[in-house]
Amino acid sequence: MNDKPAIVAQGVVKKFGEFTAVNGLNLVIPKGQIYGFLGPNGCGKSTSIRLLTGLLAPTQGHIEVLGLTMPVQAEELKTKIGYMTQKFSLYEDLTVGENLEFMGRIYGLPESFLKKRLIAQLDTYGLKRLKDQRVESMSGGQKQRLSLAAATIHQPELLFLDEPTSAVDPENRREFWEQLFDLCEAGTTILISTHYMDEAERCHNLAIMEAGMIKANGLPETLMEELGVTVVEVLADNLRQLKTQFLQSRHIDSVAQLGVRLRVLISKQVEEPIVWLKKQFPELEHATIEITRASLEDVFVSVTGEGRQ
Repeated sequence: MNDKPAIVAQGVVKKFGEFTAVNGLNLVIPKGQIYGFLGPNGCGKSTSIRLLTGLLAPTQGHIEVLGLTMPVQAEELKTKIGYMTQKFSLYEDLTVGENLEFMGRIYGLPESFLKKRLIAQLDTYGLKRLKDQRVESMSGGQKQRLSLAAATIHQPELLFLDEPTSAVDPENRREFWEQLFDLCEAGTTILISTHYMDEAERCHNLAIMEAGMIKANGLPETLMEELGVTVVEVLADNLRQLKTQFLQSRHIDSVAQLGVRLRVLISKQVEEPIVWLKKQFPELEHATIEITRASLEDVFVSVTGEGRQ
């Protein structure tokens, strides 16, 4: 396998008038892995993907995808990538088989090869019995599988997925991710955007985005291990009142209520967080307080503006 990265972006900025949608994007994504963009709606994930696919031209900066310069060589890139959008974009009045055949013809697949790919995709994505069914009558999960089958019918080197699981249930999301790992194992590089924390943890590498900027990036496990706070869970009475008090301390980055507990992110500057908490807040004398493992959500609220809410 060529060691050259699948994607390289350097100092990429995209402005729409006075609005900066992407601000200083720097990426190096190796081949053969699943790379995630994690962030809320409006943070620049979709715009970044459109820049990387050559659909948008950057205001400034340099982008190379599979060795091709974007957007100058975007036409050459089209046959090498697959793109699955958040909104279902296939033809509702065609059958499953007709949609897949149509996509194969768009990518210029030879007739004999297209027939083999059609059979393989129907089998791989559990669509064989739905081959002659009109798409308009399919469920959200079935449409999602069809979208992925269509996006990969030409065996792309690189697959872009823009929040592909936002309209499906958890069971279909898990099945979808198993299919992504199969694709990755077969050599496809995948870039996926999501706002689901559990999906972000499944990625090999991850960029957390806010307001068009990458706030943190790396292996999800590493991001959690290197978080600059200690995570403490507090079981006590009057949780709403305690939360308000906690957030007044400069050493507490974030407080979130989880049922009958408060999850508190305390600065690493505090060496003995449990002792410190009880000293600062005497009402915690008889409370149950435990240090716990950081989650990706903890990382997210720590590095973005979501923390002190």
